[in-house]
Amino acid sequence: MEARIPAHIEVSGLIRAVEAEGGFGTVLSKGERDAGTIMLVLLENGGNARIYERMPQIDGTRLWQCTKKHETSENPAESLDLRLAFSAYLERRGEQDRDLWIVELDVAKPERFIGLGV
Repeated sequence: MEARIPAHIEVSGLIRAVEAEGGFGTVLSKGERDAGTIMLVLLENGGNARIYERMPQIDGTRLWQCTKKHETSENPAESLDLRLAFSAYLERRGEQDRDLWIVELDVAKPERFIGLGV
C-alpha cells in the first residue's frame, strides 16, 4: 500500500504548480481535509473538459483515469445540454461522496501535473 499525502496538501500543491505555469486552479468542492478523495476537472483555455479520478488497481495502487469527457457540439442547444449534463455529473458525485474534493485545473497539457503524458 502506498503512503498517502493528506488531500488538502495535495490539492494545494496541484493548484500552486498549475498557477506557476500560468494556469488557473480552484477548489469547486472541499472534501475531508486529510483522507478525502480527489476528483480533477482538467481544462485547456476553458474548454476540452475532462474528469480524472484515481481508480483502484488489482495490485492495490490507485491510478488517475479519465472517467468523463465533456463532448462538444456545433448546435448551441445541444451544447448547453451537454454542459448541463457534465455539471450535473459533478454535483451528483459530490453528493455521493461528502469526502470528495472537486478541483478544477485550467492550463496547457494539464495531464502532466498528474503524471500522465497525454
